[in-house]
Amino acid sequence: MTLTWRAVALVAAGVPVLLLLPSTGTVLVWGLVCLALCVLDALLAASPRQVAVRRDVPQSVRLTEQATSTLTLTNVGSRRLRGLVRDAWPPSASAVQDRHRVDVPAGDGVRVRTVLRPTRRGDAHADRVTVRASGPLGLAGRQASLTVPGRLRVLPEFASRRHLPSRLARLREMDGRAAVQVRGPGTEFDSLREYVIGDDVRAIDWRATARRGDVVVRTWRPERDRRVLIVLDTGRTSAVRVLDAPRLDASIEAALLLSALATRAGDRVELLAYDRRARARVAGTAGPRLMPALADALATTAPELVESDWPGVVTQVRSRLSQRALVVLLTSLDAAAVERGLLGVVGQLTSRHQVVLASVADPETAALRADGGDAHTVYDAAAAERAELEREAVAVRLRQRGVEVLDALPDDLAPRLADTYLALKAAGRL
Repeated sequence: MTLTWRAVALVAAGVPVLLLLPSTGTVLVWGLVCLALCVLDALLAASPRQVAVRRDVPQSVRLTEQATSTLTLTNVGSRRLRGLVRDAWPPSASAVQDRHRVDVPAGDGVRVRTVLRPTRRGDAHADRVTVRASGPLGLAGRQASLTVPGRLRVLPEFASRRHLPSRLARLREMDGRAAVQVRGPGTEFDSLREYVIGDDVRAIDWRATARRGDVVVRTWRPERDRRVLIVLDTGRTSAVRVLDAPRLDASIEAALLLSALATRAGDRVELLAYDRRARARVAGTAGPRLMPALADALATTAPELVESDWPGVVTQVRSRLSQRALVVLLTSLDAAAVERGLLGVVGQLTSRHQVVLASVADPETAALRADGGDAHTVYDAAAAERAELEREAVAVRLRQRGVEVLDALPDDLAPRLADTYLALKAAGRL
């Protein structure tokens, strides 16, 4: 049985009588009267267990966007249902208003809607639906919590998609749609055109020139149908918070933008999230199905507080790729982690593939380096300076082993990685 504010008001209404007749019998009689009225009111209330509840939730929603959870309640009892319904969700779902007043006649139904604005990636599982039925007097009622399954998958925000149109425009220029010539290994023949002053004489097609009677040159375009493997490090370094989010979130944004760009360029994209075992894998998917598959796989990917197994990563890459490909490692430039793990095995990747390492830089480190005004902050500045020097040193060692190293702030990582991909493609290095 549940009590309402009216029950409290009913008890308070007897205070003047108790003041006029201050005795134990008066208190007992008034208490029994209030209790009897509350019990009677609760007995006359509709049974909350005679309410059929169905919850309808969208299959998925992007982070920062809103979704609606709809509860359909059907009163299968013989009494009118008046009361309150709570659609419970975890705090990360950020339900705007999860309590709803209802008034449902017997045999009738009603729909109530709860707006959700998720603040975290992953699966948000709904809690129970609580139905509180009030009696006709509004003094008391009955309450029951019903198990009604519901799951909302919160996909990555993909805020970096705003950079996609400008990169696609550059890709179209590279792809020969603007008649751009590109020469070098790793390019594909595109078409023939007449020679103009300034063209490279090495591009002259002598057989076509002999057939036409005019000097003809070949035009080239970047290769298509290349392999791009994105390796997302989900080890302990990916759990470090940079500004207001884990480092992994910025890496996911970079992976999504690169995947969208590469698939539009005609390349085959695969993704592997790995620490000591595979946490997510997307392979064999292309075209319009790729981005939904990536978003779905990355939605539940979370950092693991373990040291990443880089020899295991190399084994995974070699098992997936038999020909030269672009391997993108989204990890940290933390000197200790790189020296203990990646540095010793990265040569096995660069000997066969083009390797790019993209890391998220922490802007707070730069702020600490610039702040050395007093005795307390000078030690922080010195520590930040040393950490930055160690990062630069390990980046130099990686470049000496043939790795393209990219270190950028969270908001800049995705566009800069896309620019690096376009530069490699234009140079025929994929």
